[in-house]
Amino acid sequence: MIWQNWSVFIAMGGYALYVWGAVLVFFAALTLELFSVNQAKKSLLRELKLEQQSRDPEAGRAA
Repeated sequence: MIWQNWSVFIAMGGYALYVWGAVLVFFAALTLELFSVNQAKKSLLRELKLEQQSRDPEAGRAA
């Protein structure tokens, strides 16, 4: 599609609320997913470090 100007593009042919709402929900979900994955990664690394220290106390002091 070709739009005459930016306001016509943003209006999305009268479906702007649906279109931009869907875009907003998508980016909110993507942000939450990335945050969740990052937190899980940090938690897993913390658990692995504690497990390694419990198996070999000398390795924990060297790091």
